[in-house]
Amino acid sequence: MLAIGSVSFISGMVFLMLGAWPVMGFFGLDVLLVYVAFKLNYRSARAYELVDLTPSTLRLEQVTASGKSRSFEFNPYWVRVLFTERPDGGNNLKLASHGNELEFGRLLNDEERRDFAEALSKALASARASFTA
Repeated sequence: MLAIGSVSFISGMVFLMLGAWPVMGFFGLDVLLVYVAFKLNYRSARAYELVDLTPSTLRLEQVTASGKSRSFEFNPYWVRVLFTERPDGGNNLKLASHGNELEFGRLLNDEERRDFAEALSKALASARASFTA
C-alpha cells in the first residue's frame, strides 16, 4: 500500500503541477479502492473448514469470515463422499449420511476438491477398516 500510495501521490503531484488538478483526486480514489479491496480480501481469507477424522467420528467445522462456526459430526462407517462433476466443468463435494447431504469444500478450487475427495475417501475406508477391527 505504501508503494501504491507513493506512486499515486508522485503522479498526482506531476499532474497538479501541469494544471490538471482534478487528476490528483482520481489517484487518491484509486488508492482508496485498492485499500478497500485488500481489506475485503483479508476479511474473506478468515473463512475456513476443518475436517477431523478418527476411527469413531468424522467432524466437519465450517467457520465463516465473520467468525460464525457450524459443526457437524458423522459416523465414518455410514458417511459417504459424493463428488460430482458439473456440465460447466466445475465440481461439487458433499458428505452424505442417512439420506442427508452436506456440501463442503467451497473454498477449494476444482482440482483441490477432486484431490481432497480422493484423499478423504481413502481415509474413510481406512477408518472403517480400523473401526470394525
